[in-house]
Amino acid sequence: MNELANLAITGFSLALTLALLFALTNHRRKAQRMRRKFREIEGEEERMFSFLHDLGLVIGREPSDSALSRMIVEGVLKVVGASGGAIYREAHEPGFLNPAYVSEACPALVTVPQEILEKAKTDPRALESHLRLARVAVGDGLIGKGISMPEAIRVQDEEKGLTVMISPLRYAGKDIGVLAVARQTGAGDFTDNDFAVFRSVSEQSSFTIGNARVHREANEKKEIEGELKNAREVQRVLLPQEDPVVTGFRVNGTNLPAKIISGDYYDYIVLPNGKLGVAIADVSGKGVPAGLLMAMCRSLLRAFSQANTSPSAALSTVNRYLFPDIREDMFISMIYGILDPADGSLTFARAGHEPALIFRKATGLVEISKPKGLALGIDSGNVFERVTADERITLSSGDCVLLFTDGVKEALDASEEEFGLERLSDTFRDAAQLGAEAVVKQVQEVVKSFTGNGPQMDDVTIVAIEKR
Repeated sequence: MNELANLAITGFSLALTLALLFALTNHRRKAQRMRRKFREIEGEEERMFSFLHDLGLVIGREPSDSALSRMIVEGVLKVVGASGGAIYREAHEPGFLNPAYVSEACPALVTVPQEILEKAKTDPRALESHLRLARVAVGDGLIGKGISMPEAIRVQDEEKGLTVMISPLRYAGKDIGVLAVARQTGAGDFTDNDFAVFRSVSEQSSFTIGNARVHREANEKKEIEGELKNAREVQRVLLPQEDPVVTGFRVNGTNLPAKIISGDYYDYIVLPNGKLGVAIADVSGKGVPAGLLMAMCRSLLRAFSQANTSPSAALSTVNRYLFPDIREDMFISMIYGILDPADGSLTFARAGHEPALIFRKATGLVEISKPKGLALGIDSGNVFERVTADERITLSSGDCVLLFTDGVKEALDASEEEFGLERLSDTFRDAAQLGAEAVVKQVQEVVKSFTGNGPQMDDVTIVAIEKR
């Protein structure tokens, strides 16, 4: 009996020992799995933080779209353990997406034409080339539909044997592209944690792409502004640096551009026999195109004025040289006059420009002179030369002539009322008795007071000619 009891106790002890060993083994295995899982999560977090750190650094380096897309795709592949991925960005042509970067092992996530598939059987590079170059129509396949998705999704593509995670990329409410990563079905599905991480990195990638674009555009804008300022300095050199010296006359002028580059200009040209050429012009439009055309016109007039004693003849020659190279939507209005100290006369031609205002000291009145003339660049020459003619006026001591561009007359106040020719004539009459410099200064001040704090809408150029 005692022996049986001992055997029973021994058996029970052995069973208990085995049970404890089994439980301990299971516990150790669970602990190992937990440690392994923890290490995996820890490694995933480390890769995630490394990825986000790299994204933060890359913005200030102004990477190209392809370089930034490559960094994002390769980083996401490491973080979620995908076998391949791609970023598609909105194309310049609406309705399409262009591949910004497709990883080497990325499976076909877009529709591949049958002829490419056939060709790929003998030349694998055909498929690779197609995936890297072919654009995708918005709405076509996973990638094409991805840009309009409200958020990231995880799908099984049984036909291709893939598990795919795809997310739209948006910045400041605007669609900028699609990010997708894939894994062969045999390699296991993406876990919930993988998907959560993918959504997070997609959001960060959108932010990085958008910020990089804003950063790049801001720098490009600074460069353009710098170039425009340099161009303005060059243009400023082309304008008169001081008042001209001509016997019996005082001449003063100014140019106030509405933008950095002005389409207006004025010029003084020293001519034979003590004469002085005076020009004022307004190129249609504003900005760089107008500024370039202005510089071309100035050079041509300076070249041809020396051989032409007639202002209309000089303008006719300028027009014939300008017409073949001027855009159809551009033209130049101009007044070009010649001051002759010998007889105190001003002979001028008006090529579609604003009229000249003439103050007569003897009467205290302002005359408006607007001889016929066609703007430069509208006609090849025959019509221009037929309708544009010289007008000669004789100036007495104290008389004054005002030349101006339409930026003066068409200046607007807060209620969008124009300054107008009548106000300009009154301002000119009040200032003319004080001389050329006073005319230019007072016209500027009165126009500025009229417009108030409103923006200057057009270039303003003023030239005053006073007979001493």
